[in-house]
Amino acid sequence: MASRTWAGRALAALVAAAALVSVAGCGSSSGSDQGGTKASSDKIIKVDNTEPQSPLVPADTNEMGGGKVIRYLFEGLVSYDAKGKQHMEVAKSITPNADATQYTIKLNDGWKFTNGEAVTATSFADAWSYAANSKNGLKQSSRMSIIKGYDELQDPNVAADAKLSGLEVKDPLTLVVTLASPDSVFPIQLAHQSFFPLPSVAYKDMKAFGKAPIGDGPYKFKSWQPNTDILVVKNPDYHGARKAANAGIDYRVYTSEDAAYSDLQSGNLDVMVEVPQSALKTFRSDSSVKAFVQPGSSYQGFTIPENLAHFGPGKEGNLRRQAISMAIDRKTIVNKIYSGTKTPATDFTSPLVPEHSAKLKDSGNLQYNPAKAKKLWKQADAISKFSGTFKIAYNSDAAHKPWVDAVCNGLKNTLGIDASGDPYPTFSDIRNQVSNRSIKTAFRAGWMLDYPTAEDYMTPLYASSSADGHGSNDGDYKNPEFDKALAQALSQTDVAKRTADFQTAQEILLQDMPSIPLWDEDVAAAASTKVSNVHFDYTNLPTYNTITK
Repeated sequence: MASRTWAGRALAALVAAAALVSVAGCGSSSGSDQGGTKASSDKIIKVDNTEPQSPLVPADTNEMGGGKVIRYLFEGLVSYDAKGKQHMEVAKSITPNADATQYTIKLNDGWKFTNGEAVTATSFADAWSYAANSKNGLKQSSRMSIIKGYDELQDPNVAADAKLSGLEVKDPLTLVVTLASPDSVFPIQLAHQSFFPLPSVAYKDMKAFGKAPIGDGPYKFKSWQPNTDILVVKNPDYHGARKAANAGIDYRVYTSEDAAYSDLQSGNLDVMVEVPQSALKTFRSDSSVKAFVQPGSSYQGFTIPENLAHFGPGKEGNLRRQAISMAIDRKTIVNKIYSGTKTPATDFTSPLVPEHSAKLKDSGNLQYNPAKAKKLWKQADAISKFSGTFKIAYNSDAAHKPWVDAVCNGLKNTLGIDASGDPYPTFSDIRNQVSNRSIKTAFRAGWMLDYPTAEDYMTPLYASSSADGHGSNDGDYKNPEFDKALAQALSQTDVAKRTADFQTAQEILLQDMPSIPLWDEDVAAAASTKVSNVHFDYTNLPTYNTITK
């Protein structure tokens, strides 16, 4: 508990320092969390992964299979280390105006993509405009909705080369960003991969570029064998904070977590992000691996689409969503299935962000209360009788079946309805159905924190601007009251007031329950006994660049 409290205070201090100040510095640093050992290793680190859903284009990737690779092929304006400290990377300074509606970004000279092209203000401005333009249909386009001119680029008839009006390239090393509305956490949001720069060659054929990306990060692309592995190697010209202490990373694709763990035990895999459910009771005492357990920030739950019968916006849908949430015994599932390596959700964020609270109005909707769940479901049936089977879709190439079955059994026993899991063979299979909105059931949903603020749980997942394929609001939840509360929070330059407004926004989510939060995924990972300098950051992922063997 002490470590969790410390993390919250540390990140709170970080957010206060990063927002609405002129941030400056070179960004280079040393130490175990940033540079690993002093001498670089000549070994390739082998890590587990899933097959990316799409080509490796930063603003068109919203899943971990691609995201884990992209974050090391590219470098943005800022980065965060394992302790939550912000480092200036391509940015030399980020200076806001008085009301957080405009930021002047000065870049460090000398940054280059791995093809030799200079990283300039245009590298960022063009990438952001391309992401925002609806003609390009990128999955992370809504990340640009905070910039002035985004709405105009959503016109179906917009020109393919139209750009964000809020971006002004003053000179090769100066970018002025005018926002659509005040955003006091903009310097923190810039760590997200959708804000990474792109070289000019990318626009000749973006799909082809994504299959062999050219970045400016600590590693450079080597090869991609679909459904087998992606290999990246050390970029000798990188001079940022995340220097590589190894020769490269081999992202190996597994469709079975048990198979990956067996490879880890035998020394054929070096790091596994999450141990399988079958090993949770034993991995901490398993002498063939190094175990890692610490508080984490990743969200696990399931989304009920707004277009699902009986679950649309309004009273009936809200009653049913609340009833389903209160019919789930999160604590028992966490203890019996996961040996206490997860933390039952108490809000829509995690304890690793400063705005987290376990005492919000209607937080009881996340607590096991079978009597009230039955009452609410009966009230909903009085409006419109539910029939059929409530299904939760999940990808069977990861260990989701145990918790899905446990949740469905709880719904059967408490609400007296038919409920069952609906397995898809792979993560890509289910993501494609979710992305094209052809899925007709509830579906498993997870979220990896991109940067340390509650905003990252809210805007991408629940803002109206992130719905309809423009972001990660895959259930297409839209509530003007929530959007207004979120905008109010982002306009606050005072940390305490901003936190209070974020919590007001959360209380609206607790009423509407656009998703059903289950638990926060604590780090429960393992590494080979042959590797050293393994650290985990606020995203629950290893800092792959520090690992040596």
